[in-house]
Amino acid sequence: MWISPAYAQAAGGGAGGFDFVSLAPLVLIFVVFYFLLIRPQQQKMKQHRAMLSAIRRNDRVLTGGGIIGTVTKVVSDTEVIVEIAEGVRVRMARGTIAEVLSRTEPVAAAGGAGGSGGGEAKPAEQKPQGLAGLLSGLGLGGKK
Repeated sequence: MWISPAYAQAAGGGAGGFDFVSLAPLVLIFVVFYFLLIRPQQQKMKQHRAMLSAIRRNDRVLTGGGIIGTVTKVVSDTEVIVEIAEGVRVRMARGTIAEVLSRTEPVAAAGGAGGSGGGEAKPAEQKPQGLAGLLSGLGLGGKK
């Protein structure tokens, strides 16, 4: 009595089969997420792994904690020793290195005929640090 006859009637209309059109928005959302989020993140991780595997002695690096130092020794595939101040060396995991600030040139192949390689890796030019570096950066003096 209180229920109208419209609720009791069966839903009419379409067939009860699977509809591909209703699945299309989900597929489209996944494709957009893949190309905008997943793929770029995978490429960034691949570049970071390549950068970590190419770390050599005398490279200046920035750690994940914000400490800048120079790699003094590559201990293993997972560890390096970084000098963060004069005489202060820290053994750290290679994965904690966020960025390589300056690279050393690779050692030339022994017996190379080109003469372009010097035979030794040379560290990149280091700017003075501290007050002298600040003053020389401002053009107010410092050691040259």
